[in-house]
Amino acid sequence: MIHYKLPQNWIIYDKIAVFDALVQAKANMVSLTNIPYQRQWAEQLQIVQLKREVAGTSRIEGADFTEGELDAAINETIEQLHTRSQRQAAATVKAYKWIAGLESDRPITEDLISNIHRLIITGADDDHCPPGVLRKEDQNVIFGVPKHRGCDGGEKCEKAFGLLCQAINQHFRDHDPLIQALAAHYHFAAMHPFLDGNGRTARALEAVMLQKVGLRDSLFIAMSNYYYEEKHSYLAALADVRANDHNLTPFILFGLKGIAVQCQRLFEEIKRNISKSLFKDVMYNLFIRLQSSRKRVIAERQVEILKVLLDSSQNLENLHKKVHHLYKKLSNPNKAFIRDLNILTTLKAVDYKKTNDTVNFFVRLEWGTEITESEFFKQSKELPKSKSHGFL
Repeated sequence: MIHYKLPQNWIIYDKIAVFDALVQAKANMVSLTNIPYQRQWAEQLQIVQLKREVAGTSRIEGADFTEGELDAAINETIEQLHTRSQRQAAATVKAYKWIAGLESDRPITEDLISNIHRLIITGADDDHCPPGVLRKEDQNVIFGVPKHRGCDGGEKCEKAFGLLCQAINQHFRDHDPLIQALAAHYHFAAMHPFLDGNGRTARALEAVMLQKVGLRDSLFIAMSNYYYEEKHSYLAALADVRANDHNLTPFILFGLKGIAVQCQRLFEEIKRNISKSLFKDVMYNLFIRLQSSRKRVIAERQVEILKVLLDSSQNLENLHKKVHHLYKKLSNPNKAFIRDLNILTTLKAVDYKKTNDTVNFFVRLEWGTEITESEFFKQSKELPKSKSHGFL
């Protein structure tokens, strides 16, 4: 068993070894924080990011719930939930929403960390863990693989916890903020100052510190989602540091990679929303300018097809069901639907992939930057016949 040792130096790592990873993480973070976006997109993405964060940090600790149960945990009150996993998720949501409201210059204090723990535990684990209360004398914890023992309860626990908060506000400031966040995550987890909920609190503490450098509010990244996806490597990196006198290099390398990955993921999602917005602008601008009434009616149906596909790709059968109401009054609705879909593929606004007997359709978001007015109207002069398609 590896026993906890109070660090002589709270941040020890190989600066040369982590240099490239730090540069990549900061570059991805700068790209993310400088990309233009609409507030509405960001708010929608943050709902997804929060869901990923809550799911990740809960599942690392062994919580087991379906997507539907997770949605209920996020949207219902703790009192309305039945399983322990759901109550833990609901409490975690409450904690992260509180964190999102913190001022960027809020210092990391014992009270702040204790309040995070209190929010994470209350209503979920408080039957065997006093919320926000450090471990008392003879209240010791063993965790991890290989087995680790947190700092001894009582005075030693109080001292270690106080020294960590002091270090965060003093010694940590000599290092990059990303390094600071990861170091705080590790040291809190290694110390395990509470009876339960230490992992969730460590990851939430990291989130607080990442907020201070701009990864907050609309640009919050779900690091716990990454930690859950790479759970074996995550736990191994923490164990490596504990086994080597708190040399943080393995965990910093692992964590910086996670920051880079999660920033890139959110960047790509925002960029996709920008592409969708541009696609919609071009779509409406071109299709509504078709001159003949017949072409305008056809164009309205095509626009509806595009709107469905902008939400998500669809196989031919599902797509037909979603827009069938637009064709049911026509003499040959199936033929008209195929013709409209064929026009969209000819224009290269839509593409498809065949998988066995299934054909899946999706919009080509790059079409918004590729198509020109002259090319659009030139192709629109000759509507392709319904039988001239290759996707059946």
